[in-house]
Amino acid sequence: MRFLTVCSFFIICSCACSSTRNSATRIDKAADSPGTASPQSTSKANDMPARTATRTDSFMENLLAGHPEYFSDILNNREARKVQIIYTRIDRKSDNTPVFTPYYFNVNAGNYFYPASTVKMPVALLTLEKLNDMKVSGLDKNSAMTTGTAFSGQSEVLNDPSSANGSPSVAQYIRKIFLVSDNDAYNRLYEFLGQEYINNTLKEKGYQYADILHRLDIPLTQEQNRNTNPVKFTDSSGNLIFEKPAMTSKLAYPSRHETVGKGYYSGGKLVEKPLDFSAKNRFSLEELTRVLQSVLFPASVPASQRFRLTDEDYRFVRKYMSELPRESVYPPYPADAYWDSYVKFLMYGSDKNVRLTPGTIRIFNKIGDAYGFLTDVAYVVDFEKGIEFMLSASIYCNGDEILNDDNYEYENFGWPFMKNLGQLIYDMESKRKKEVMPDLSEFKMDYGGEN
Repeated sequence: MRFLTVCSFFIICSCACSSTRNSATRIDKAADSPGTASPQSTSKANDMPARTATRTDSFMENLLAGHPEYFSDILNNREARKVQIIYTRIDRKSDNTPVFTPYYFNVNAGNYFYPASTVKMPVALLTLEKLNDMKVSGLDKNSAMTTGTAFSGQSEVLNDPSSANGSPSVAQYIRKIFLVSDNDAYNRLYEFLGQEYINNTLKEKGYQYADILHRLDIPLTQEQNRNTNPVKFTDSSGNLIFEKPAMTSKLAYPSRHETVGKGYYSGGKLVEKPLDFSAKNRFSLEELTRVLQSVLFPASVPASQRFRLTDEDYRFVRKYMSELPRESVYPPYPADAYWDSYVKFLMYGSDKNVRLTPGTIRIFNKIGDAYGFLTDVAYVVDFEKGIEFMLSASIYCNGDEILNDDNYEYENFGWPFMKNLGQLIYDMESKRKKEVMPDLSEFKMDYGGEN
């Protein structure tokens, strides 16, 4: 593959997409109203982790500097662009055990970026873990899951025409999350787990910079996001298996003081001050990378930070992380609306003209884009050439520093950056000599269908 460049409430209306993009499914607008977190308390105190030092390895600095035609703006404006990069080199021992060597560029967990849809990945994994921990006879990810209402701003789900049997389920929601980054699918899992459970469990696993406080794409207050819907699971005959009542989170929000930009639009009017993100979702790039690593290489992550998944769960998640929308049968996704690189920023920059060849390169990843922030956390595999590496990147694509104006620089800045970065690392890896070629067979999936 050649290294190419690309030529070409309630303040919650950040569309975060260009006019050429289908935003109905993947673009995730914020779901809570901005402002000071509620003082309600609770189950556990969420103290703000200490600020860390910024990490930049000379290897990454020199690598980017070697291609000023692509990265000079990044190097010269790294703070304004809020760029963070983690490239993880993978070598194999003689028994195929992976050895990871991370390299950092401008990485600091204390430097806030809006994680957007990337938070859907840990929520999906927590849902599978929760089902396993519940040990309810007859209950699994394929059980029919209906969602009711019990609080203002909530909506119900009784069926799902996109599934093979017409019923919503955890499995179907997870498919949608990884195939096209569906917002409603994430919201339904958030409602099943509840805000308090999500955050306490992630903190217990050691993800100290993880705050998942709201749904996506719907404008709700903090109180509405604390309240989550009643959920029922039934078997194929409609018999009740398990019922989760409506819940109210008493989570103590961490004391955060994070703002973005110099102005934002609200109600069609420009407010000339930064937008407050202190009560919005947060997740550090390094911890998102660790979440992805825990799914792909669970033995390489401390047991306390893994998700309690079955072998079948791992296979299921990996499949839909890497499947192309057009390969999916249930749900079906038309190729003209969901092109091959629709949620593949690194390597392909969400280029509509890219047509990927199944069986060669696969990308296991989760993206996010909103409020001008663009993020991708990925594991790239080339089965033919024996190439593998992990690459995570986040960047701010909002040169005018005005939010909610639908004038973000995804198309002419963010996606080209992601594409160029991914291809730079891929080209370097294709030339790198390895003592042991990897056996990548565990990452080969049977695509299409429901399983």
